[in-house]
Amino acid sequence: MGISNLIALLSGVALFLFGMTLMGDGLKKVAGNKLELVLYKLSGSPLKGVLLGTGVTAIIQSSSATSVMVVGFVNSGMMQVKQAIGIVMGAILGTSVTGWIICLSSLEGGAGWVSLLSTSTLTGIVAVAGIILRMFCKHQTKRHVGDILLGFAVLMFGMQAMSSSVAPLQESETFLGLLTTFSNPILGILVGLVFTCVLQSASAAVGILQALAATGVITFSVAYPLVMGIAVGAAMPVLLSSLGANVNGKRTAFVYLLIDVLGAVIWGVLFYGANALLHFSFLDMTMSAVSIAFLNTLFRFATVLILTPFIGMLERQICRLFRDTEPAGPEKEDFARLEARFIEHPAVAIEQCRQALCNMALEAKANLEDAYYLIGNYQEKQFHFIAQREDIIDKYEDKLGSYLIKLTGKELSEQQNKDVTKFLHAIGDVERIGDHAMNIAECAKEIAEKNIVFSEEATRELNTMFAAVQEITYNAITAFTTGDLELAYRIEPLEELIDSLCDEMKLHHVDRLQRGICQLTQGFVFNDLLTNYERVADHCSNLAVAMIELESDSFDTHEYLISLKKVRSHSFDQYYEDYRKKFSLPEV
Repeated sequence: MGISNLIALLSGVALFLFGMTLMGDGLKKVAGNKLELVLYKLSGSPLKGVLLGTGVTAIIQSSSATSVMVVGFVNSGMMQVKQAIGIVMGAILGTSVTGWIICLSSLEGGAGWVSLLSTSTLTGIVAVAGIILRMFCKHQTKRHVGDILLGFAVLMFGMQAMSSSVAPLQESETFLGLLTTFSNPILGILVGLVFTCVLQSASAAVGILQALAATGVITFSVAYPLVMGIAVGAAMPVLLSSLGANVNGKRTAFVYLLIDVLGAVIWGVLFYGANALLHFSFLDMTMSAVSIAFLNTLFRFATVLILTPFIGMLERQICRLFRDTEPAGPEKEDFARLEARFIEHPAVAIEQCRQALCNMALEAKANLEDAYYLIGNYQEKQFHFIAQREDIIDKYEDKLGSYLIKLTGKELSEQQNKDVTKFLHAIGDVERIGDHAMNIAECAKEIAEKNIVFSEEATRELNTMFAAVQEITYNAITAFTTGDLELAYRIEPLEELIDSLCDEMKLHHVDRLQRGICQLTQGFVFNDLLTNYERVADHCSNLAVAMIELESDSFDTHEYLISLKKVRSHSFDQYYEDYRKKFSLPEV
């Protein structure tokens, strides 16, 4: 085997890996980016986890990708380690499907119409169909189907290139002698392990083994330890993905290695122990691509079958190896949701952003209510608590904004684009509501330090105003977090009423100053409070408008508000009148 054969082998491996990735990505996109959410939502029991892990891995053609995704789920707190173990087991079994796809490359052509069943003919047909769909179809789903077909064709070409490059090895005495040493179980497992760690793909390692089997030089005694080593080496990409993960993320990654090591130990000891007594005659049987695929599937299936009942015990052992650190606060758990691993899986990433943004909005709402309570009930400890929560809200904005910007660089569906746009607009408004809550807390501090006391009339008006602000904040955040458009349409009438209340309250305050009921020192704080309340209502209005406009496939806040006030629909007037009665100011 010369240097040209080695280059051809590496080229075949490169084509194989690229084709496998292209086919898997196409299958995920045709599925509508829902595979990740299916894993997350439907993996309630160990058996469900195993079945789902097997199915998803069979589709995306990578146990590492499935397991890395699950490490992200656990690291972000979306999934428990026990759930993850079942999915990892399924991923270990599901990756064997690639070996059966590779078996198609061993189809031989015959005479006449039978030649259509040859690998080269089938691959050519699939490639032509794929490129037609990819280049000439405008519908996104059809183009993704084209990617699947092209990925399959490239994978087959890669397999053929690998098979052709290793064909001369069947006449190499040196190589045949080297293969004989691999029949030593320990050496064979180590070679398979190292080889897979280098390739970072168990499917590619099995593919090369199948290519070698096509030359007729691989026996069962050589293939069996290599298959076990390949299974153990497949844990390397998953272990690397856990770098920087929390304790539970590391546990999930390590369980992949533990399952494969236990499988190799259990079936290695049992097989070679039985062979020492029974002297199996099939050890010298020549392996084909099909028999390699069968051996690989059987080994993985047997491992999953025997370990599935012991998922609870595996979890306990993993937890003993990786002990818990101090529990994180709620906001850190939310930040952990924004996993870099999920960027490649937009459906999951957007769902995580939605949950984090909802919690951010609830924090801002809580700060607003706590800040108002400080007026007349000032406590330094509570003021610092509000300031700390405001810092957390600012961190939410930074983390969410950066994460959503990264998501915009990925291929998103129409609905996903809408969601990302809505979230990007919303985080600024929610953060500003938090800022105004902090401003109100500072006003409360000034009132306490200067011993400012408002008149009974002013206090009643401020209470009425805050009740209106509290309602618009609740409605806006509830509408946003639940997607309630009907509730969103009620925001703008209330915002307009709050603007009117502010103007009316300022006039009343000037009248009280003239009558000597209020002092000038009270006026500055009074106006500051009104300004902040009015700004909170404005940002609530922005949240509602973002929802309404994105549902109508446009985003022009200014145009929407102008048209809304010109038309003055019946519902707008009705909502405005209802709120005017509910939040009417006391008569002077």
